[in-house]
Amino acid sequence: MTATIDAITPIVKIDQITKRIGSKTIIDKLSFEVPRGEVFGFLGPNGAGKTTTIRMMVGLMSITEGDIRIGGYSIRTHFEQAIRHVGAIVENPEMYKFLSGYHNLVHYARMFPGVEEDRIQEVIDLVGMENRIHDKVKTYSLGMRQRLGIAQALLHKPSVLILDEPTNGLDPAGIRELRDHLRKLTREDGISVIVSSHLLAEMELMCDRVAIIQNGKLVDVRLIKEFGQADGKQQVAFEVTSMDRVLTLAAEHGAQVNVSGDEIIMNLDKQETAAWNKRFVEAGIAVYGIRAATKSLEDQFLEMTGSDPIA
Repeated sequence: MTATIDAITPIVKIDQITKRIGSKTIIDKLSFEVPRGEVFGFLGPNGAGKTTTIRMMVGLMSITEGDIRIGGYSIRTHFEQAIRHVGAIVENPEMYKFLSGYHNLVHYARMFPGVEEDRIQEVIDLVGMENRIHDKVKTYSLGMRQRLGIAQALLHKPSVLILDEPTNGLDPAGIRELRDHLRKLTREDGISVIVSSHLLAEMELMCDRVAIIQNGKLVDVRLIKEFGQADGKQQVAFEVTSMDRVLTLAAEHGAQVNVSGDEIIMNLDKQETAAWNKRFVEAGIAVYGIRAATKSLEDQFLEMTGSDPIA
């Protein structure tokens, strides 16, 4: 079988997958696609099925129903061809602490035919470890071990990198370094990165798109830039005087507004924002400030899933 893949074809296609253990359904007909060259976030409350889905994607857990295609190949029927496209760190990267980072990579490179010395050096440079690569792994911080794990996962030039909770235990500097390296991978190498994380603020900065699941079912898939927007509109807050006059003016034009302190919040596009600012000024209402009042990914996540804790 030869898979036909181009720049438009999603690198990962999850098609109606179900996972049952005994009488319990863990994943229920889950479907979504991961485009090429994006950082794709995978979010959900505790027990939503994120890690189960990732384990099915990398062959660590069987699929009850449905299919997962990676690089055009089915995980169920052409596992070897599909998994060649994948580099993954599930839970924590494992390595030999008594060896240097370099010799760990040399050891792992023996598992992949065709990985030469120049590729080892390439991944070292890619994750920014050239200054520490010859130190023993036992001297590395958690962030450095994560970077070495990513280098290891990239040795065979995968098309998709899957990271399950990669920011666990990292300090803010380590999280930022990881975010920058993942962005570099997608921008310069065209690799798709799938990241599962409980740090929603970081996911908002890191990801191009997110999928949210709850109780094993898909809630939504959205581009990060679409959060808080509908039909090109977003929530806009005007800091104004004369609130009574503002509300009267809004009522005259049939506009829906919410009041928060000395601000009113309206759902507007760019042209409507400018028009309402002009309307307020012409009515003698002072406008002290205009700002986007779009809800954060965390706010909207909690609205979609309730107040469940997230994992």
